Amino acid sequence: MLDLGIVILNWNTRDLLRTCLETVYASQGDLTYQVVVVDNCSTDGSADMVRQHFPQATLIARTENDGYSAGNNVGLRALGFKGKGQTAPDAPRYALLLNPDTEVPPDVFAHMVAWMDSRTEVGAAGVKLVLPDGTLDKACRRAFPTPMVSLYHFSGLGKLFPNSPRFARYNMTYLSPDLETEVDSVVGAYMQVRREALDAVGLLDEVFFMYGEDIDWAFRIKSAGWKIVYHPQVAVKHVKRAASRQSRKAQFEFWRAMLIFYRKHYRATTPLWLHSLIMLGLLVKGGRGLWTEMRHPAYTP
Repeated sequence: MLDLGIVILNWNTRDLLRTCLETVYASQGDLTYQVVVVDNCSTDGSADMVRQHFPQATLIARTENDGYSAGNNVGLRALGFKGKGQTAPDAPRYALLLNPDTEVPPDVFAHMVAWMDSRTEVGAAGVKLVLPDGTLDKACRRAFPTPMVSLYHFSGLGKLFPNSPRFARYNMTYLSPDLETEVDSVVGAYMQVRREALDAVGLLDEVFFMYGEDIDWAFRIKSAGWKIVYHPQVAVKHVKRAASRQSRKAQFEFWRAMLIFYRKHYRATTPLWLHSLIMLGLLVKGGRGLWTEMRHPAYTP
């Protein structure tokens, strides 16, 4: 049985993917691993690059792009993770979602496998993600976006009071980035999940196109009794492309994911007055395109 199965979902990031894979295959330490690259119908020659330069990787070149969750699930299934209660006997002991815009030091995988082996209560873990300018990628440790946590964050109170455990809980900026912490969620750019936890909760929810799916996964893992831990003793570089942050499609999908997550996990316990404010706020942030999702939701309880 392999120690680690690595899924790298790619869409038009050929050069970043090549650098990522170079660092992945420079890994050192006492572990066995398999890399599955899922190419979501790229048009920049990414798949050909993988075939030419990394024949040891399992390449799945898709003919359509139906999102982050669906693409990663293709990779997870290729590793033997078939869904809740259906994990294949020879599936790896850990699954890792790794973004193609990351660069990993040689000892990261061996360290994280050994550390999670020593912490059997941890269902999923993430590392310290560092941006090219040396600052922390704040998304690498997060609280669940409850109605109040979201209100404090999106109203700007979190930025105004970054050292407040109440107002800054969304990105947990009140804690040292070097402090190992049990958190609600880590980010899918580097998210290592224990085989038993994955088998208990199943794959990513494909109702999320992009954004939100990692938080939803963490929510389900925690609900199943596992811990989620931010482990900053190892650091991974995260380029985090500026293009996607400026994309209108990406911005819309972020607010759509927030709406789906709220409906899935909090709507049933939210009073009507607060629900109305949340829906109004989401509509203002997400724009008219979100109105269609509100009227004809992709997710219904």
